[in-house]
Amino acid sequence: MTYEGECFCGAVRIEASGEPEGMGYCHCRSCRSWSGGPLNAFTLWSPANVRIASGAEHVATYNKTPMSARTYCSLCGGHLMNAHPTLGVVDIFASTLPSLDFNPGLHVNYQETVLPMKDGLPKYKDFPAAFGGSDATAPE
Repeated sequence: MTYEGECFCGAVRIEASGEPEGMGYCHCRSCRSWSGGPLNAFTLWSPANVRIASGAEHVATYNKTPMSARTYCSLCGGHLMNAHPTLGVVDIFASTLPSLDFNPGLHVNYQETVLPMKDGLPKYKDFPAAFGGSDATAPE
């Protein structure tokens, strides 16, 4: 399966193939600021399964930290994806891939939440141990 998405103006198109490695919600301040919302609904992909299908000349990148390379359209500012080189995955906002069924499995950085959620999903204070976190969870 190939999922297609685009920036806000449509100048840059992206494709993600196969299935995501994981899906969930990030509550960290950086993701909240970048997404303009109280949390970021993420989908994680193997970098080999993500590509710029068209408009690569309009892709710009911002690196706030070595952990994130946030890409966006230089024409409209629309967000495209966030590469996490230290984790070996690419995060594409769930809403950027409208045909993908979003089935979140966890919350990360929940200790920073500004929007508590009662959905029965695990809520990691930072990250699961597999992603270099403490594996500590927070109560719902």
